[in-house]
Amino acid sequence: MAVLQRAGSSQAVSPARALWMSTTAFTVCFAVWTIFSIIGVRIKDELGLSETEFGILLGVPILTGSLSRIFLGVWTDRYGGRLVYTLTMLAAMTATFGLAFATTYPQMLLAGMGVGLAGGSFAVGVAYVSPFFTPEKQGTALGIFGAGNVGAAVTKFLAPFVLLAWDWQAVAVLWAFGLGVMAIVFWFTTTDDPAFRARRAGPAARKRLGDELAPLKNSQVWRFSLYYFFAFGGFVALVLWLPRYLVGVYGFDLATAGLVAAAYSIPGSVFRAYGGVLSDRIGARKVMYATLVVSAMATLILCLPPTGAAGGTSVLAISPAVFLVVAFVLGFFMSLGKAAVYKHIPAYYPDQVGAVGGVVGMVGGLGGFILPIAFGALKDLTGLWSSCFLLLFIVVLASLAWMQVAIRKLDRDVVTAARPAYDFAAE
Repeated sequence: MAVLQRAGSSQAVSPARALWMSTTAFTVCFAVWTIFSIIGVRIKDELGLSETEFGILLGVPILTGSLSRIFLGVWTDRYGGRLVYTLTMLAAMTATFGLAFATTYPQMLLAGMGVGLAGGSFAVGVAYVSPFFTPEKQGTALGIFGAGNVGAAVTKFLAPFVLLAWDWQAVAVLWAFGLGVMAIVFWFTTTDDPAFRARRAGPAARKRLGDELAPLKNSQVWRFSLYYFFAFGGFVALVLWLPRYLVGVYGFDLATAGLVAAAYSIPGSVFRAYGGVLSDRIGARKVMYATLVVSAMATLILCLPPTGAAGGTSVLAISPAVFLVVAFVLGFFMSLGKAAVYKHIPAYYPDQVGAVGGVVGMVGGLGGFILPIAFGALKDLTGLWSSCFLLLFIVVLASLAWMQVAIRKLDRDVVTAARPAYDFAAE
């Protein structure tokens, strides 16, 4: 490992190259992370899986990718993003390649756990990219990096053609090969980030694990996590849930519903970069407020009963066209919110970006795992398809209320700290 750390790390690369190589790597990682969304259907048929078993198979990479973000973020702070990013891609590549040779359900789940590491790369990339940019540009940089979420659309568009031509095992082999190539290219075209080089060159001892995790005691970190649970977790959940919703409610055929979900995921990922630019220009707090307010209105509209094959005929019922427009508006503002959350982290916790970013990313990823299950459970309990949007509406309201309370307290503390000492005596 020490040899790998020294190799090629003497010369710094430009921030632009570090950003674009990291974004490209994350796009490939995200494509691998969502591979089961396509090949899982064929695996389900081959193994005769139940709906529950199939749901677990889809969820395992999401779960492990979310949980791994904590220790991957900490390791990035300790050992440098270049090394950890490369090793993470190689580990996920090995698991993805092994998936092609799995023949039993337990083997599939074990491989899926390794595939999930590709999703954990997000925490590595955030901690690696941030130090290359000044605080005034970090929102834009992290927004561009986060746009690598578009890798999900890459898998949705390309994997079906490979699957039809050579079966699902070929998808796993080719995606693993692509990830391995990306790991090699990333290693030889990047260097250690400035923060890690400074820590390695300086006389200070490495921070203890407790010190790195100390910010997790702050409620602010968990407030950011709730924002990301909605903005990222809710977005991923809708990408997974939309095909089922459109088929069940409006009678779309599966192919059309899948294309709509893919189309939903692309702008929802790309506009994350615009969210980073806005966060730098007008402030992440304003972007987050706009995200939550508009999302509250959008989810409330989507709670209305739908018209169509399985919908109602009420005056308030919404048509497929209205549903799609409002859903895309919701996805757009979710993408702005994803960028705004990560603009906050290096601003408040510049020395613990890996740990804090890892926890926030973990909670967001868990949202992508938990919410689809909750959507299905609510549908079974209430019989209402639109109950999923009621749940999202509640999460948005909770986020908005917590944000309002926290910011009012912060403003009061600032005013109090600015008062002359004699004012306190007068009170």
